[in-house]
Amino acid sequence: MASTSVLLVSLSLILINIITLPLLSTAISSCNGACKTLNDCTGQLICINGKCNDDPDIGSNECGGGGGSSSPPPTTNNCQPSGTLVCQGKSYPKYTCSPPVTSSTKASLTLNDFSEGGDGGGASGCDERFHNNTERVVALSTGWFDKKNRCGKIIRITASNGKSVTARVVDECDSCNGCDAEHAGLPPCGNNIVDGSAAVWNALQLNQDLGVVDVTWSMA
Repeated sequence: MASTSVLLVSLSLILINIITLPLLSTAISSCNGACKTLNDCTGQLICINGKCNDDPDIGSNECGGGGGSSSPPPTTNNCQPSGTLVCQGKSYPKYTCSPPVTSSTKASLTLNDFSEGGDGGGASGCDERFHNNTERVVALSTGWFDKKNRCGKIIRITASNGKSVTARVVDECDSCNGCDAEHAGLPPCGNNIVDGSAAVWNALQLNQDLGVVDVTWSMA
């Protein structure tokens, strides 16, 4: 009986110690910043399973910088302006890049006249030719044009009305230069422009008077 009593007392003490231990689930806060070592977390936070959390041993409840959640999430589009160009007293950002191309790339569709004497200025950069307004052709922003690597490629453009059309890339919508005779006095293009001919707009059943509409595009 004595040995049984001692065993019961020992078990009781073990259970009491387990119950009084701080529970990890109740100590974890919303800090949850990414970390690799204990030193990556600030204040009284520690690294638990790759996250900065409250220290369960001291019951801390604070979030700081470093590995805390105050750090902004990374973005997939790091395209930033490469300077500005002043045109007729107004400043325009210049871009050498464009947003990443996906299976449904968001863009602004603008209207361009690729014919000789049209508002597009000189001949198309890909083939040094002018193109009739009945041709489904487009110019792409500098980043998407990719140093002529998309010359002659066919892209698919889809409007918000559900209409879709294919068109051939024949020129660059220059996002770096503008305001000169070569660019018909126009400022630099945005970095998300698909500049389409009248035939493209007609195929999409869009009102050309709008001048610019939101679309998506992808390689055909």
